[in-house]
Amino acid sequence: MRAAVQEALATRADAAPQTVRRRPDEGPVPLAFLQRQLWVLDQLDPAGAAYNLRAQARLTGRLDRGALLRSLREIVARHEVLRTVFRNDAGDPVQVILPHLRIDLPCIDLAALPPGRRAAEERRLAVGEAEHRFNLARGPLLRGLLLAPAPEEHLLLLTVHHIVFDGVSQGVLLRELGALYTAFAAARPSPLPPLPVHYADFAAWQHRELARSFAADLEYWRRRLAGAPEGLDLPLDHPRPPVQRFRGATRPLAALSPDLTAALAAASRGAGTTRFTVLLAALHALLHRITGQSDVLIGTPVTGRTHRELEGMIGLFVNTVVLRGDLAGDPSFAALVGRMQQTVLEAFDHQALPFDRVVEDLRPNRDLGRNPLFQVVFAFHGTGALVGELALPGLTLRMESPEGRTSTFDLTFNLREWDGGIDGHLELSTDLFDGTTGDRLLGWYRTLLAGAVAAPERALSTLPLLGPQERHQLLAEHNDTRVAYPTGICLHELIAAQAARTPGAVAASCEGDVLTYAGLLQRSRALARRLQGSGVAPDARVGVLLERSLEMIVGLLGILEAGAAYVPLDPTLPAERLRTVVESAGIAVVLGSTHAVRMDEADAGGAIRRVGEDHLAYVIYTSGSTGTPKGVMIPHKGIVNRLLWMQEAYGLTPEDRVLQKTPFGFDVSVWEFFWPLITGARLVFARPEGHKDPAYLAELIAREGITTLHFVPSMLQAFLEEAPGLADLGSIRRVLASGEALPPELVRRFFARLPHAGLHNLYGPTEASVDVSFWPCVPETPRAVVPIGRPIANLRLHVMDRDLYPQPLGVAGELLLGGVGLARGYLGRPELTAAAFVPDPFAEEPGSRLYRTGDLTRRLPDGNVDFLGRIDHQVKVRGFRIELGE
Repeated sequence: MRAAVQEALATRADAAPQTVRRRPDEGPVPLAFLQRQLWVLDQLDPAGAAYNLRAQARLTGRLDRGALLRSLREIVARHEVLRTVFRNDAGDPVQVILPHLRIDLPCIDLAALPPGRRAAEERRLAVGEAEHRFNLARGPLLRGLLLAPAPEEHLLLLTVHHIVFDGVSQGVLLRELGALYTAFAAARPSPLPPLPVHYADFAAWQHRELARSFAADLEYWRRRLAGAPEGLDLPLDHPRPPVQRFRGATRPLAALSPDLTAALAAASRGAGTTRFTVLLAALHALLHRITGQSDVLIGTPVTGRTHRELEGMIGLFVNTVVLRGDLAGDPSFAALVGRMQQTVLEAFDHQALPFDRVVEDLRPNRDLGRNPLFQVVFAFHGTGALVGELALPGLTLRMESPEGRTSTFDLTFNLREWDGGIDGHLELSTDLFDGTTGDRLLGWYRTLLAGAVAAPERALSTLPLLGPQERHQLLAEHNDTRVAYPTGICLHELIAAQAARTPGAVAASCEGDVLTYAGLLQRSRALARRLQGSGVAPDARVGVLLERSLEMIVGLLGILEAGAAYVPLDPTLPAERLRTVVESAGIAVVLGSTHAVRMDEADAGGAIRRVGEDHLAYVIYTSGSTGTPKGVMIPHKGIVNRLLWMQEAYGLTPEDRVLQKTPFGFDVSVWEFFWPLITGARLVFARPEGHKDPAYLAELIAREGITTLHFVPSMLQAFLEEAPGLADLGSIRRVLASGEALPPELVRRFFARLPHAGLHNLYGPTEASVDVSFWPCVPETPRAVVPIGRPIANLRLHVMDRDLYPQPLGVAGELLLGGVGLARGYLGRPELTAAAFVPDPFAEEPGSRLYRTGDLTRRLPDGNVDFLGRIDHQVKVRGFRIELGE
């Protein structure tokens, strides 16, 4: 508010001429500019109470109720605006001042209630009183209610419509109330002199005189707000409704510590500015950090009382100005304060133009779900602007902060200077935010402010946001995934161990052909010896150019047994793409038409070279931003950890049958191949290209008794819409979805069509051994976005800002991954590896890395993660990563 920058603007205020005079006649008066805006809003929502203002005071001592009521009536009599109603005069609203208006002060005695119920009843009555609407045409527009929880304790509730009242008016009313009560309680007359002018005089003067100066102000605001963003991308808890409903709540800001208050004062003096400007700059910095936007607009109320004769009047004088912050280039906090000081001074010089006139002239794209130009308000009430306590004859009046149920904006930060300290509250829209989010916002603001005033030369990106507890929660508690799985084991060794347990069981089947575990192991080891005889060494890459078949699984396992890594070469890809992969991977041997898998080959025995968990298991090529695909190198330890977690989480049994239908150039195929084979379940192959045919898939699922399968969400949707006989697919126990964002509507459709099955949303890039997080779906998704969930065993998820600092809960940032599942890197691409796999500053193990996914995410308060989109130009088509450059 203007009082907050009084020092900087004192000379301007002193220079303002006293030109407001009484109007020449007593007839109807046009509404002041800001009143007209509120009148229009009332016509649009006559049942609303968003513009009801409240004052709540605790009276302790012997109350003279008669003197209190007489004082309130005297205030109404002396201030014409409190006797004003607003009527429609041939389509044009006018102020009509009533000669007399009687108000009462009913009292509700709560003393008979049990002591434990009195406070709750106070809150209920106070909220009900605040939400009771006013009739602008009939009045009165001020009402009072007295609650008496004890003989010498009362709660005074005053509710006034904003069209006749503002924040400064509350201080005027309370000071007059104190003077009048003191006099009337002693049977003395009113000590207050008559007012020189009334609000209607101001409104008439405003239409007559002030409008002449609007042209210069309007030109300033046109220039200042040119090209402004339409809104702030705040970290919302709930989707923004199409139309504002003004439902809100308040969260308290505890008083700043004496040390922080002193540091704030010192920083203000050092910058040659006011505490208002420093506090405002801190809020700009906070919004910049949690939105990622460098052009931040905040609204702030100004008193509008630029003439001395208006200072002691009750009425609506407050206006709102837009304070646009330029945070580009990651300036220091001190530099930002300097920028904001100039912005504040200019804005207050042009404060007379009503905000609705600015909006009317600029014509921003109107969104009924948000306030135009700004959605966040900052108000600072300096010493003297508010009345906190009054000493009255026989009692003490102490102001309280009422519980708010409305919010005109997304967020309103209300700070006040009080008894040498600073406290306040945050008003938030409950359509957008939960109360706990409001508490966190206040905590981030306090932490950032403390860091900023302690070291103003620090860049904004380096200022702290997180307190120790939240930082520990984000980095440690939400990533507490350590599980002691067996180490030093390779993937093919897990399969060999299962084959030893169930040699005669069917390991895999394909269109009527079957292969037992013993047969699979025998043929794969025979192939492994042949590959080793061809010179295939550990970590060598062997291409697989085969269609989906039993030969394919023998080939993959044989390559692993030989100590090499398999490289999928999908026969459906263009020859040029296959040639690029073969050359990039340094492939000397390809299993295909020239080096076929022999299904009748016997194992000749003999030693097979042993490899370790750090050797490569496979290399899968993903899309590259330059058009050149990248080979992702996955060691055994990563995929083994992934499969052991999957078994622990979902528990396949020998009775399960897993459908393998994903093209093996997509990493989901890895768990489809090998999860069933380490657990004694059966791997069932779909015919080549059968994954594209929903009718065939439904028939295969029914015929083979498939219990477990995977779908990319877009293909799941096609399956649910096109596949016949879904009701007969009772064998399905679990469906795993990944590769694309899973829409909530698809989740609901899934459970409607397959109510007996479970649906699980998995997330992960090829660079982290298939999947890194999981979320068990429920029929009614609790959020607008289906989360990607929590990290799997021995993996870590970090949501980071662009400078790789942890983002607070709910704030969007890039997802970085850590843990045992990370790839070795990109084959033959050290520069890309260094850019994508960066040192992990949070890990205990030396040399640990984090993988930058390029995915935009946010951590939810319960520890789960939401996927929000990409921060680059990558897209996905049926689960395959495609760079637009390719």
